[in-house]
Amino acid sequence: MGMFQVRVKVANPADPERFFEEDFWVDTGALYSFVPENRLEQIGLEPIHHRELILADGRRDRRLLGEALFTIPELGETLTCPVIFAPTESLYLLGATALENFGVAADPTTRHLKPILGIIGGFLASNS
Repeated sequence: MGMFQVRVKVANPADPERFFEEDFWVDTGALYSFVPENRLEQIGLEPIHHRELILADGRRDRRLLGEALFTIPELGETLTCPVIFAPTESLYLLGATALENFGVAADPTTRHLKPILGIIGGFLASNS
């Protein structure tokens, strides 16, 4: 898939006036969004869990996970999304969990996020 970036505003849910904006690489191969820990710390975001991860190069890592308010201006929406406290020099990645939260897919042709229909429950949920 072709890589592209989207602008994301990241805010502290406990204090939304503390935020930053950055261009994130859309990464459908990453489960979680990845943000350098120093940027999350600057807005006072507190980690709530640890997560075991497999990095793109195959290494395993244990990183902190928190929840941040993500605003994607091109979608005009703000939602709470899980975010990994990444090493300080890491890329900003918008992962699959955030894409699913926003109900969008990455369109490599137009290099934009496009709305998709949500599927709820499959067969059992539709069987009355």
